[in-house]
Amino acid sequence: MNHIGRLFQVNIYGESHGSSVGVLLDGVPAGIPLTEEDFALDLARRKSGGLGTTPRIEADEVILESGVFNGTTTGGAILLRFLNTNTRSKDYSNLLKHPRPSHADFVAEKKYQGYQDYRGGGSFSGRLTLGIVAAGVVAKKILKGINFQTKITNLGGSTNESEFKSILEAAVNGKDSVGGVVRINACNIPVGLGEPYFDSLESTISHLLFSVGGVKGVSFGIGFDGASLKGSKFNDCIIDEKGTTKTNHNGGINGGISNGNELVVNVFVKPTPSIGIPQETYNFETKQVEPLEIEGRHDAAIILRAQVVLEACVAIALADATLVKKAYQGENKNE
Repeated sequence: MNHIGRLFQVNIYGESHGSSVGVLLDGVPAGIPLTEEDFALDLARRKSGGLGTTPRIEADEVILESGVFNGTTTGGAILLRFLNTNTRSKDYSNLLKHPRPSHADFVAEKKYQGYQDYRGGGSFSGRLTLGIVAAGVVAKKILKGINFQTKITNLGGSTNESEFKSILEAAVNGKDSVGGVVRINACNIPVGLGEPYFDSLESTISHLLFSVGGVKGVSFGIGFDGASLKGSKFNDCIIDEKGTTKTNHNGGINGGISNGNELVVNVFVKPTPSIGIPQETYNFETKQVEPLEIEGRHDAAIILRAQVVLEACVAIALADATLVKKAYQGENKNE
């Protein structure tokens, strides 16, 4: 559904061309300083306007509806809302019968039997990631001392940052799109976050990441590159009493639990499915394969604006795990 979290609970809502989008948070401890200004930096990182991003510009000003009083959280549910003011719904009416390849148009029509809001992708739109970013801001408030570094390590198949601009320019000029890989590093994570098996830290982080449209792969540490290593090379040997390891092939997690080393997460984001090049795909009205020309305003590389969204997902998972760990410690007389 639209809800995730054990103690730090996140519920997103809205549609791309509805009146607003946002997020409802529950389980946030009382007494955390929080104002509209706290959201400015991360919201700006998600904004469009640069090369390869959509021409749709929204103010993205957060409205704190509840859960905050006199500049601090109250312990109650926090409702964060963003108004949609720049929409062009007419661009999408033809997609009911002629759905876009690799998009949610076809499955949404079948699953919701035509009742879905199809404008701009409706609830499947990347517009809803605004709520995830906002939730990530609050999550980072819970994660005192944990620092994030997020960057694109692969764009359009290239790992050379000096080539990224030309790759974007070629995609834009060719009315095409590109994907890539985002790496998220988180430092100063304490030992003990996460649980064995179903709530392992890898599981909860991956669950959130795969909830973001366009994410098709997640790995930790060196990921699939570890397939070429023997155990003697892959293993991370401990070198001090803090648990510091000589290497970090496991990406900071053992047995589903953080080991105190740097968390390293790699995320593959596919190329934007909405492109300007005509594509031969099935038309359910004419019952034949026909060229589809997609109108509307789209990112040539959704990965650009997705970086802060993916970072927020990791922060949300860590915040939830932090609150769960504190809850267990509170019940353990030996702690």
